[in-house]
Amino acid sequence: MKNKSKTVWGTRFNKPMSKIFEEVGSSIDIDKRLFEEDIFASIVHTQMLAKQKIISRTRGTKIINGLKRIRKEIKKNKFHFNKKYEDIHLNIEKRLFALIGEDAGYLHIARSRNDQVITDFKLWIKKASNEILKNLDILIKNFLKKSENNIQTIMPGFTHLKNAQPISFAHYLLAYVEMFKRDKKRFSSNISYIDECPLGVGALAGTSYKIDRNFTSKKLGFKKPTNNSIDSVSDRDFVLDFLSSASICAMHISRFAEELIIWNSDIFKLIKLDDKMLTGSSIMPQKKNPDPAELIRGRAGKNFGSLQAMLTTMKGLPLSYYKDMQEDKSLVFSSYDTLLESLIITNELIKNIRSNKERMLSLSNEGYTTATDFADYLVQNNGLSFRSAYKISAKLVNYAEKNKKKLNELSFNELKKIKNDLNKDVIKVFNVRNSVNLKTSYGGTSTKNIKKMISKLRKELK
Repeated sequence: MKNKSKTVWGTRFNKPMSKIFEEVGSSIDIDKRLFEEDIFASIVHTQMLAKQKIISRTRGTKIINGLKRIRKEIKKNKFHFNKKYEDIHLNIEKRLFALIGEDAGYLHIARSRNDQVITDFKLWIKKASNEILKNLDILIKNFLKKSENNIQTIMPGFTHLKNAQPISFAHYLLAYVEMFKRDKKRFSSNISYIDECPLGVGALAGTSYKIDRNFTSKKLGFKKPTNNSIDSVSDRDFVLDFLSSASICAMHISRFAEELIIWNSDIFKLIKLDDKMLTGSSIMPQKKNPDPAELIRGRAGKNFGSLQAMLTTMKGLPLSYYKDMQEDKSLVFSSYDTLLESLIITNELIKNIRSNKERMLSLSNEGYTTATDFADYLVQNNGLSFRSAYKISAKLVNYAEKNKKKLNELSFNELKKIKNDLNKDVIKVFNVRNSVNLKTSYGGTSTKNIKKMISKLRKELK
């Protein structure tokens, strides 16, 4: 009985593991999330061993039935996870011994925990990436819906947080759609990169058993087996790819959160957030704070930290497997949980913002935002070079600033003081709505362009 309580690898050791290392070295509290993937991969591995006549079909069936029973126990919270058995793999193996006896020992033929854990982890990351993709689709749809309701909403576009040129609020929102589309491509590409099965490479050198890695790869949903056994067990690029994609996506969400915080401020007043997306103050009764937006802005740092931690872990490791790599799962699980929650919160935020259309329109006339339109008008109607037109437009801005007027408040006679051969139709140049609709180049902010883009994006999501 004493020997049975030892770890699987404890046969060669004369002293028990120190309690502190048992505590630190155990990963079961983290990697028990891999139980579905571990049991799935073990079932497929058993099927392959039986097919290849490495074990009997009777024994294979017994092992598979035991694994299925363990899966039910875990799902019903009737499974006891023991830190003494370190990880999800050994916890399941120990329970299998208890259920079916010594036949459980045949399961580990032609595999190691090294290839086992990477197989489990790749399967989990594929599943997690698909969940992120699903939530990104929901987010894009909500952005499109909000865009459709704000095509005619005019606001100032910003550079350096200064009013730059008039744009449609819908066009602003669609900029984030493009970011989220790139996030989708990254996660989709990661699924493609990960599509090689490491199961069967053993500890690092492969195996002498006549296994069928193509069988296990296909059954587990991978395109093909990995090519090099050493690289297979030492590779964590797929982890870094996931953490990198999660970090970039979190950065995009954080930028949007920052926009909402600025737009919702008493200085800008460009949007209003529904009360359910706000919190109060413990001392100031009047406060309505955009805490959800601030939280997802702050939580992006957790995603960045996980990526940096994993890069630091991997940078000094020779081939092939080292215990350092055990840290990968806690970093990925944390990053995934953080990003998924941030996506869900962002979905709630975009549904619960209301644009202050009057304020947006008013602010779009501040800061001489149609000055570039005037320069373009001079090029197109007066045959000037852009640099010459730029200088004239700058003089007009100086005049308006000196006289404390907006450009759209200047009379035709005032405009002629700057350039005396102007036609009266120049007045329309300073209308911000006209300015928006003149931007007809592909990707521009004109109403026509935006409608086409929303239609195009909706078709892409089908």
